[in-house]
Amino acid sequence: MTTEPVFIQVGDLATGFAPHSNVLETTDALVNQCYQLHFDALESVKCRFVSAQELIWGGHSAIQYRATNIRNGIFFIDFLHPEKASTTVSLVLDINGGGFTLVEGLLPDEQQIHLDPFTRVGKGLELTAVKVDYYHGTLDKPYRQEDVPHTATDELIGLRNLYVYSETERYEHIYLNGSFYAWQCLDGVEKGLADVDRCHYIKIAEQLYLFIWREKIIPTLGVLMIDLQQMITDGKILGYSDEHFSTLSNFPVGAHAQIINRTHYPAA
Repeated sequence: MTTEPVFIQVGDLATGFAPHSNVLETTDALVNQCYQLHFDALESVKCRFVSAQELIWGGHSAIQYRATNIRNGIFFIDFLHPEKASTTVSLVLDINGGGFTLVEGLLPDEQQIHLDPFTRVGKGLELTAVKVDYYHGTLDKPYRQEDVPHTATDELIGLRNLYVYSETERYEHIYLNGSFYAWQCLDGVEKGLADVDRCHYIKIAEQLYLFIWREKIIPTLGVLMIDLQQMITDGKILGYSDEHFSTLSNFPVGAHAQIINRTHYPAA
């Protein structure tokens, strides 16, 4: 007799991922650096790294952040939004390319979470209530589209990858198409669980991608850098700690990666 797998809250997921995690070490390489981020349709923002733990974002100071350096000159920075509730900012700072990608993720409130899938479809809504906006821009020079180094990509589509997050946590991803991917937990606190969720793909550099996913059952946002040269990942997962929806769980994740296979469909 098999045990029925049960979806767990993100706080429990964070606890399962924490021991012996394969996250990258944080970096202090940005300390005392200051960048002006120029967007297309938004006002520019100044970002100053005061220490290895605190930054200034626009007019907001003493913001706690995490930064990693997945490749020379390319940084992943993550912090809680200083003004918006249940919102995080994930920033890919590309010093080499002179640009950035900013991901702003928003968790739904309790009323939105309890709106069932049938009703959401009837209202013309996405199945997931997790919201995400992402913006590309340029560093320290006025925005021009031709100067933006990052772009949407389909290069991951068809890959079936294995990710080992720790000694106990292993997952499989299958990148199905431009809008959806499938995942399953092979080992760990979610073992036996699987689903298909909304996702977004952005190319940062050769064989380096920003992958964003939004889950619909337990409101969850994932923002992950995938490096297929070094075969590693680094990023974060955001959700509520428990079923009371009052406390955020925004925790780092990183994995050793392995390509299992790539699917090529025959021409129609």
